[in-house]
Amino acid sequence: MNVIEAIHGRHSYRGKYKDIPVPKEDLIQIMQAGLDAPSGCNKQTTSLIAVDDPEVLSKLYHVMDPPVGETAPAAICVLTQRMNAYRDKCFAVQDYSAAIQNMLLAIVDLGYQSCWYEGHITDDDRLGDKMAQVLNVPSPYELVCFLPVGIAESEPTPPKKKAFEERAWFNSFPLA
Repeated sequence: MNVIEAIHGRHSYRGKYKDIPVPKEDLIQIMQAGLDAPSGCNKQTTSLIAVDDPEVLSKLYHVMDPPVGETAPAAICVLTQRMNAYRDKCFAVQDYSAAIQNMLLAIVDLGYQSCWYEGHITDDDRLGDKMAQVLNVPSPYELVCFLPVGIAESEPTPPKKKAFEERAWFNSFPLA
């Protein structure tokens, strides 16, 4: 699979996963893809924790309400450190977003599926803080995303996308 095929073929997967472990070598490849993402002013604000221990996964699912990806045999938790870079701007969101997209593409390339869970983790009830406690994440790190990883029991359903011409143009925004 080439990168363009991975981009076109990647869709969020919210179904059940097969009970087949994800080899550590694959988790390392996925995480390395995330760490290879661009980083604003090279601050490298993104860090990652792979979880493949069923007991630790169970503890994470226990604090997520409602749980997501609970049948996945592995997961990657994305951490960020908010720090200023160029002109006192923080690029942590851009950094971890690029890392997550790289990992999602690597996940598909390796034959697995996943879904980017962030709102569920960072909204007002601060589930990420509870998850960070399970994983012994120290301050100033913040757990911002949860990526279940595994072999899907069924094919992901591609969402309906707007036509290219409705969202992409050349040289200027089209006049009405």
